[in-house]
Amino acid sequence: MSAAETLEKIAHEVSACTKCALHESRKKAVTGEGPADAEIMFIGEGPGFHENEQGRPFVGASGKFLDQLLAQAGLERSDVFIANVVKCRPPGNRDPQLDELQACGEYLSAQIEAINPSIIVTLGRFSMGRYMPGAKITSVHGQMQKIEERFIIPMYHPAAALHQPALRPSILADFAKLPEQLNEARAALGRQVVEKKKSTASQNFEKPQQLSLF
Repeated sequence: MSAAETLEKIAHEVSACTKCALHESRKKAVTGEGPADAEIMFIGEGPGFHENEQGRPFVGASGKFLDQLLAQAGLERSDVFIANVVKCRPPGNRDPQLDELQACGEYLSAQIEAINPSIIVTLGRFSMGRYMPGAKITSVHGQMQKIEERFIIPMYHPAAALHQPALRPSILADFAKLPEQLNEARAALGRQVVEKKKSTASQNFEKPQQLSLF
């Protein structure tokens, strides 16, 4: 079975999943999206209101900011795979609970195995906790580490910058390092190192449009 077929199978299973209570209030499961051969995989926390409505990850205000951050790194959304640690929206956007993380963990692990990315970027403390339990995001953000066979980069969740503007410079700086870190991971994994032109979109990034949280 190809990676794309595996991801399609996982998406079908997730859409009918009843392993935890989150399925009771979901409108649409948010399995994740992106190419099956993505070199960078982003793992967020959980779907919000807009994601639950559309069945797609990061489509609200934080998603718009993520698109801007990707552009700064010379990337587009179509270049990366985006998923979450839980596939259904926690009621009221509360934190995902342990049993919910465990229920979705099998699906996420299968996605990672199928895609086999060069880098996994964790967005927020719950996805970071999957690889670095007990770590403080303030101490490790933006620093690539090899954990078992994966290169992991913990980063602040884009929504954090919308709620706490003081974090914005740190998030911008972390994303700016992504191209260099990707080439470092490629070299370590024996994959082709690629010189990528900087996106012209980043030239206008210094004065981004103010985004609403709603």
